[in-house]
Amino acid sequence: MLELRYINKAYAENRQVLCNLSFALKSGEYVAIMGESGVGKSTLLNLVAGLDKPDSGEVLIDGIEISRLDDEAVTLLRRKVFGFIFQAFHVLPHLTLSQNIALPLLLNHISDDRVNKILAEVGLQGRGDHFPRQLSGGELQRVAIARALVHRPKLVLADEPTGNLDPDTAHDVLQLMRDEIKRNGASGILVTHSHAAAATADRVLILTKQGLQPAEKVKSI
Repeated sequence: MLELRYINKAYAENRQVLCNLSFALKSGEYVAIMGESGVGKSTLLNLVAGLDKPDSGEVLIDGIEISRLDDEAVTLLRRKVFGFIFQAFHVLPHLTLSQNIALPLLLNHISDDRVNKILAEVGLQGRGDHFPRQLSGGELQRVAIARALVHRPKLVLADEPTGNLDPDTAHDVLQLMRDEIKRNGASGILVTHSHAAAATADRVLILTKQGLQPAEKVKSI
């Protein structure tokens, strides 16, 4: 599904963020990535999604090396293959819940209307005509999950998706996200600082200067 081969990425003043990083994600696998602030977790997600390019190395999605694609091809691949869930929700305030969730279907020219079905699956049945201002933070994140999954993406990328939620709501949202990813047969990468959040994944990896390592091999983060 996803393979990173010897990825290197540095920023201004030669600040090396990722060094010879290699990683593979199998179809259907849900992985949590943890690590200290500034170690490159969000950078890693941006490289996977084709929002940034590595200085060297390869990012392959189903065998396609995305850094060799032009901007239009990367955009089309991103629309079709990925689902994104962010800490800040990024729900459009001027659109109803149904309209927000339907955006990936419209962008991918998919006529299959799954909006009402997925609204029910995330516990918001009958609220499609409501606007984001009428929802709590937990409900907004449910909308974001529904929007990320409505077009049946192969890979879901979640960047601190419960950072703005209280613990009880975060627990419910994390369980919902995992259930929906598994139900859709998708793969998932969850970037988080939360051990409780990471525990919902199939396996946990820690990003350090030495690359990605299984959590049990890292004494502290």
